[in-house]
Amino acid sequence: MKYVLAVLVENKPGVLVRVAGLFARRSFNIESLAVGKTADPSLSRMTIEVEADKQTLEQVIKQLNKLINVLKISNLTLEPSVNRELVMIKVKASTTSRAEIQQVVETFRGKIVDVALNSLIIEVTGNEEKLEAIQLLLAHYGILEVVRTGKIALLRGSKTTKNGEDKKNGKDVL
Repeated sequence: MKYVLAVLVENKPGVLVRVAGLFARRSFNIESLAVGKTADPSLSRMTIEVEADKQTLEQVIKQLNKLINVLKISNLTLEPSVNRELVMIKVKASTTSRAEIQQVVETFRGKIVDVALNSLIIEVTGNEEKLEAIQLLLAHYGILEVVRTGKIALLRGSKTTKNGEDKKNGKDVL
């Protein structure tokens, strides 16, 4: 099963290497990884997607908790959350196929972000299924390159305060 973990860490050099190294040393494969600063510039948030069984996941979380720079870990997998990825696709585009490609892009609420003589670069944001679907449709025209971000996720609603605590009951929700 795929699990999505939100990991709050200190924003210091080497933290990403230590987290990734932990996964590598234990032969755990990271399916997706996205890292960025939070509203507090001294903190970063990692969204890590890992495929594992429940026992392996528990081991990963225990090992992450041992790292000094890791402050909080939340498993967002079974929580109501919003998950997104960004994909940019460079596709062959002749003058005769551009209108068709543009129609596909509009259907998926994407954007054409670059136009060249023989190609277009398309940007689409959404869940994994949406991105797979548009990639499948654009394959018909000839995909030249694909680049994809890691998954990012947030809990639904307004449960969190600046420091990640639920205002009602003090529950750590990250």
